[in-house]
Amino acid sequence: MSDPWIAACQTGDISAGDVIRFDHAGRTFALYRTTDDKYYATDGLCTHAKVHLADGFVMDEIIECPKHNGRFDFTTGQAKGAPACVNLKTYPVKVVGSQVFINPA
Repeated sequence: MSDPWIAACQTGDISAGDVIRFDHAGRTFALYRTTDDKYYATDGLCTHAKVHLADGFVMDEIIECPKHNGRFDFTTGQAKGAPACVNLKTYPVKVVGSQVFINPA
């Protein structure tokens, strides 16, 4: 059985309080870093309009979609603001040294 963890980026690639895009195996993910240096991963496309969330705006633990301003809690994936009403899928994240890994399984 193969290791499900995928190296996504370096810790320094994501500024505190920001989001970046990560593409792997035909899928798009959004990787987040909170101001207290916790890392999270979700599907990278808004569940409402399929727009890249990495182009959105991060406020605390909320990502706001750049197209219609739908909001999600990126720590849980929960849709928090219309027009987004379908939750985002979230993925486990681990940091080893300065490398950020996600488990997209």
